Amino acid sequence: MNALDFFHRSAGQWRSRRTTHHLALRRAETGSSLITVESLGSEDDRIRGICQFHGIDPNLALGGAFISWKGSMEWDQSSESHQGTSVFALVPDAPAADTGRLLRDQGYGEMMPVVGRYHMATGDRLLLSTDYETLSATEEFWFANPQLRLRVSTVKRLGGFVNSSFCTETRLDSQHPACSLEAPSDFPPSAIGW
Repeated sequence: MNALDFFHRSAGQWRSRRTTHHLALRRAETGSSLITVESLGSEDDRIRGICQFHGIDPNLALGGAFISWKGSMEWDQSSESHQGTSVFALVPDAPAADTGRLLRDQGYGEMMPVVGRYHMATGDRLLLSTDYETLSATEEFWFANPQLRLRVSTVKRLGGFVNSSFCTETRLDSQHPACSLEAPSDFPPSAIGW
Protein backbone atom coordinates (compact mmCIF):
# COMPACT_ATOMS: atom_id res chain seq x y z
CA MET A 1 0.00 0.00 0.00
CA ASN A 2 1.24 3.52 -0.73
CA ALA A 3 0.21 6.75 1.01
CA LEU A 4 -2.48 7.58 -1.55
CA ASP A 5 -3.95 4.06 -1.13
CA PHE A 6 -3.98 4.72 2.63
CA PHE A 7 -6.00 7.91 2.06
CA HIS A 8 -8.39 6.00 -0.24
CA ARG A 9 -8.92 3.35 2.46
CA SER A 10 -9.49 6.14 5.01
CA ALA A 11 -12.26 7.78 2.99
CA GLY A 12 -15.56 7.93 4.84
CA GLN A 13 -16.86 8.87 8.25
CA TRP A 14 -15.16 7.81 11.49
CA ARG A 15 -15.83 8.06 15.24
CA SER A 16 -12.53 8.72 16.99
CA ARG A 17 -11.99 8.00 20.69
CA ARG A 18 -8.84 9.58 22.08
CA THR A 19 -6.79 9.37 25.24
CA THR A 20 -4.22 12.14 25.57
CA HIS A 21 -1.44 11.86 28.14
CA HIS A 22 -0.10 15.22 29.34
CA LEU A 23 3.27 14.01 30.55
CA ALA A 24 4.29 17.22 32.35
CA LEU A 25 1.03 17.17 34.32
CA ARG A 26 1.10 13.40 34.85
CA ARG A 27 -2.55 13.30 33.85
CA ALA A 28 -4.62 11.97 31.00
CA GLU A 29 -7.83 13.17 29.43
CA THR A 30 -10.26 11.52 27.06
CA GLY A 31 -12.24 12.85 24.15
CA SER A 32 -14.06 11.93 20.99
CA SER A 33 -14.64 13.38 17.58
CA LEU A 34 -16.42 12.76 14.32
CA ILE A 35 -13.98 12.73 11.39
CA THR A 36 -14.89 12.77 7.69
CA VAL A 37 -12.23 11.95 5.09
CA GLU A 38 -12.70 12.62 1.38
CA SER A 39 -10.01 11.20 -0.90
CA LEU A 40 -8.86 13.71 -3.55
CA GLY A 41 -7.25 13.07 -6.92
CA SER A 42 -4.25 15.00 -8.20
CA GLU A 43 -6.42 17.12 -10.51
CA ASP A 44 -8.68 18.36 -7.69
CA ASP A 45 -8.56 22.15 -7.41
CA ARG A 46 -7.90 21.91 -3.66
CA ILE A 47 -4.78 19.79 -4.25
CA ARG A 48 -3.55 22.10 -6.98
CA GLY A 49 -4.26 25.15 -4.81
CA ILE A 50 -2.35 23.90 -1.76
CA CYS A 51 0.62 22.99 -3.99
CA GLN A 52 0.63 26.47 -5.54
CA PHE A 53 0.34 28.07 -2.08
CA HIS A 54 3.49 26.21 -0.96
CA GLY A 55 5.34 26.95 -4.23
CA ILE A 56 5.34 23.31 -5.41
CA ASP A 57 4.50 22.21 -8.95
CA PRO A 58 0.94 20.76 -8.73
CA ASN A 59 1.87 18.15 -11.36
CA LEU A 60 4.14 16.47 -8.78
CA ALA A 61 1.24 15.72 -6.38
CA LEU A 62 -0.24 12.21 -6.20
CA GLY A 63 -3.49 13.45 -4.68
CA GLY A 64 -4.52 13.71 -1.07
CA ALA A 65 -7.53 14.23 1.17
CA PHE A 66 -9.99 16.77 2.52
CA ILE A 67 -10.60 16.13 6.22
CA SER A 68 -13.18 17.66 8.54
CA TRP A 69 -13.55 17.04 12.27
CA LYS A 70 -15.68 18.06 15.21
CA GLY A 71 -15.00 16.85 18.72
CA SER A 72 -14.51 17.56 22.38
CA MET A 73 -12.02 16.77 25.11
CA GLU A 74 -12.67 16.13 28.79
CA TRP A 75 -11.01 19.33 30.07
CA ASP A 76 -12.49 21.70 27.47
CA GLN A 77 -13.33 25.24 28.47
CA SER A 78 -16.48 26.80 27.01
CA SER A 79 -14.42 28.90 24.57
CA GLU A 80 -12.48 25.93 23.14
CA SER A 81 -13.39 24.45 19.80
CA HIS A 82 -12.13 21.19 18.36
CA GLN A 83 -13.50 21.48 14.86
CA GLY A 84 -12.16 22.39 11.48
CA THR A 85 -11.15 21.27 8.03
CA SER A 86 -7.85 20.69 6.28
CA VAL A 87 -6.55 19.76 2.85
CA PHE A 88 -3.62 17.31 2.67
CA ALA A 89 -1.56 16.88 -0.52
CA LEU A 90 1.02 14.13 -1.05
CA VAL A 91 4.14 15.03 -3.04
CA PRO A 92 6.48 12.01 -3.31
CA ASP A 93 10.25 12.34 -3.26
CA ALA A 94 10.34 10.28 -6.48
CA PRO A 95 7.51 8.88 -8.66
CA ALA A 96 7.20 5.55 -6.80
CA ALA A 97 8.64 6.64 -3.46
CA ASP A 98 7.15 5.66 -0.10
CA THR A 99 8.35 9.01 1.29
CA GLY A 100 7.62 12.60 0.45
CA ARG A 101 6.25 15.95 1.49
CA LEU A 102 2.83 16.30 3.09
CA LEU A 103 1.36 19.72 2.34
CA ARG A 104 -1.37 21.00 4.66
CA ASP A 105 -3.41 24.18 4.62
CA GLN A 106 -3.75 23.80 8.40
CA GLY A 107 -1.39 21.92 10.68
CA TYR A 108 -2.05 19.42 13.46
CA GLY A 109 -0.18 21.21 16.22
CA GLU A 110 -0.52 24.81 15.05
CA MET A 111 -3.35 26.17 12.92
CA MET A 112 -1.23 27.41 10.03
CA PRO A 113 -0.21 26.13 6.57
CA VAL A 114 2.73 23.76 6.86
CA VAL A 115 4.87 21.27 4.92
CA GLY A 116 5.63 18.05 6.76
CA ARG A 117 6.89 14.62 5.74
CA TYR A 118 5.17 11.28 5.17
CA HIS A 119 6.57 7.77 5.05
CA MET A 120 4.87 4.42 4.45
CA ALA A 121 6.46 2.02 6.91
CA THR A 122 6.41 -1.76 7.25
CA GLY A 123 2.95 -3.15 8.00
CA ASP A 124 1.18 -0.49 5.88
CA ARG A 125 1.67 2.17 8.55
CA LEU A 126 1.49 5.81 7.53
CA LEU A 127 3.97 7.99 9.45
CA LEU A 128 3.63 11.78 9.44
CA SER A 129 6.10 14.24 10.93
CA THR A 130 5.80 18.00 11.04
CA ASP A 131 8.00 20.69 12.54
CA TYR A 132 6.45 24.03 13.45
CA GLU A 133 7.98 27.18 14.96
CA THR A 134 7.15 26.18 18.54
CA LEU A 135 6.61 22.41 18.39
CA SER A 136 7.04 19.20 16.46
CA ALA A 137 4.41 16.52 15.91
CA THR A 138 4.61 12.90 14.81
CA GLU A 139 1.65 10.69 13.97
CA GLU A 140 1.37 7.03 13.03
CA PHE A 141 -1.77 5.51 11.48
CA TRP A 142 -2.61 1.89 10.64
CA PHE A 143 -5.64 -0.28 10.00
CA ALA A 144 -6.45 -3.13 12.36
CA ASN A 145 -9.14 -4.05 9.80
CA PRO A 146 -11.14 -2.06 7.21
CA GLN A 147 -13.52 -0.85 9.94
CA LEU A 148 -10.93 0.10 12.58
CA ARG A 149 -8.07 2.55 12.18
CA LEU A 150 -5.57 3.23 14.98
CA ARG A 151 -3.49 6.33 15.54
CA VAL A 152 -0.75 7.41 17.93
CA SER A 153 0.69 10.90 18.09
CA THR A 154 3.31 12.80 20.02
CA VAL A 155 3.54 16.57 20.28
CA LYS A 156 6.74 18.09 21.68
CA ARG A 157 6.57 21.76 22.60
CA LEU A 158 9.34 24.23 23.35
CA GLY A 159 10.36 23.91 26.97
CA GLY A 160 10.07 20.12 26.90
CA PHE A 161 6.29 19.73 27.31
CA VAL A 162 5.07 16.54 25.66
CA ASN A 163 1.61 15.21 24.90
CA SER A 164 1.09 11.69 23.66
CA SER A 165 -2.23 10.38 22.30
CA PHE A 166 -3.76 7.07 21.32
CA CYS A 167 -6.90 6.98 19.16
CA THR A 168 -9.22 4.24 18.01
CA GLU A 169 -11.19 5.27 14.95
CA THR A 170 -14.24 3.22 14.03
CA ARG A 171 -15.80 3.53 10.60
CA LEU A 172 -19.42 4.70 10.78
CA ASP A 173 -20.36 4.18 7.12
CA SER A 174 -19.89 0.43 6.68
CA GLN A 175 -21.32 0.61 3.14
CA HIS A 176 -18.33 2.66 1.99
CA PRO A 177 -16.41 0.96 -0.89
CA ALA A 178 -13.22 0.84 1.23
CA CYS A 179 -14.99 -1.64 3.53
CA SER A 180 -14.92 -4.30 0.84
CA LEU A 181 -11.14 -4.48 1.16
CA GLU A 182 -9.81 -7.58 2.83
CA ALA A 183 -8.04 -7.33 6.16
CA PRO A 184 -4.35 -8.23 5.81
CA SER A 185 -3.81 -11.97 6.32
CA ASP A 186 -0.60 -11.51 8.33
CA PHE A 187 -2.41 -10.11 11.40
CA PRO A 188 -2.19 -12.56 14.30
CA PRO A 189 -5.50 -13.52 15.91
CA SER A 190 -6.42 -11.47 18.95
CA ALA A 191 -6.55 -13.12 22.35
CA ILE A 192 -9.55 -10.99 23.25
CA GLY A 193 -11.53 -11.54 20.04
CA TRP A 194 -11.25 -8.23 18.24
